[in-house]
Amino acid sequence: MPTEPLPELAPDFVPFATAALDFHQAINMPVAPVAAGRAELDSLHAHVVALYGLLDAHTARTTPVARAEGDHLRACRIRLWQAAEHLHAAFHAAPHPGSGRLPTREACRARQPEGAPELTVCQRHLATTARVRRDHTPADLRDPFTGLTRH
Repeated sequence: MPTEPLPELAPDFVPFATAALDFHQAINMPVAPVAAGRAELDSLHAHVVALYGLLDAHTARTTPVARAEGDHLRACRIRLWQAAEHLHAAFHAAPHPGSGRLPTREACRARQPEGAPELTVCQRHLATTARVRRDHTPADLRDPFTGLTRH
């Protein structure tokens, strides 16, 4: 049975996204040591979560036809989630804009939402967490090594 030809792919936007990040770093990163602000951490979290989604799609399509490549993409996806977890934690550890006050230990321990716009990073993180927990075991997510020994 003949198969339908694949549709023509849209131009690849990933190089443009990479160039935009490089440009952002070149013009916006101060020379002096300065802590990243909450807005920057929120944006970085959004980028990492979007990249996780892109790799998730590639992993799902690649693994059935190229097992070794799919395993590497899966490992990369896990590392991206770990990076998103750290960015989320860094966001909540960063001083509040304007006041400069740090979150209290009690608020961090209770994981109390801080309200808009700070809540958007949490909403994005929780939405992605549901997908991550469906696709990975807790051991996968906590393992310091991704286990790529079978190839």
